[in-house]
Amino acid sequence: MKQLIAIIKPSKLDDVRESLSDIGITGMTVTEVKGFGRQKGHTEMYRGAEYSVDFLPKIKLEIALQESLVEQVIESIIAKANTGKIGDGKIFVFSLDQVVRIRTGETDIDAL
Repeated sequence: MKQLIAIIKPSKLDDVRESLSDIGITGMTVTEVKGFGRQKGHTEMYRGAEYSVDFLPKIKLEIALQESLVEQVIESIIAKANTGKIGDGKIFVFSLDQVVRIRTGETDIDAL
């Protein structure tokens, strides 16, 4: 089993969610986060004053899935979240040792 974490632009969330649903991903955790990478924020004007926005709004997706689906999920996220511009995000994949469904006590693949 694997855990996939994807950081994407907020405007791409609906497209990515629909695409993942189409390939059989039935659950995920979505968190609104702020951060920066190479993009390093930007400057904005507010009431005539210029100020720097260092942390940009992003969406963090966390998905637990079978190892056989990892490449398909990565391809799907890239296809829907890619704008070709800096700040599109990143995908991280980790090994997942154990999953337990609290309600039923099911474990591992059955708990997904």
